[in-house]
Amino acid sequence: MTYVITLACVDVKDKSCIEECPVDCIYEGERMLYIQPDECVDCGACEPVCPVEAIYYEDDVPEEWSDYTAANAEFFNDLGSPGGAAKLGAQEFDVALIASVPPKDAS
Repeated sequence: MTYVITLACVDVKDKSCIEECPVDCIYEGERMLYIQPDECVDCGACEPVCPVEAIYYEDDVPEEWSDYTAANAEFFNDLGSPGGAAKLGAQEFDVALIASVPPKDAS
């Protein structure tokens, strides 16, 4: 099991969760943050600090956002398990599900 970042994070990327993560398993995509499921230790430190309530324990992801569980894992199909987001840096891509989400209004 792991934690999952969902729709509310798209175009927000507050990064409070990154600061709280003790194992550096939250990676930055172009429009959203992603949790590497094999690196996550299920500590839950990220969930309460998310200002937009985008993070859920895998079993608690609302049904309407269930596709985000697979999307978080899919982000790492080519990246694998880099062993820490800080050393990898921001990535300039997102998975198809995120790329298809209309941009949030900046106003």
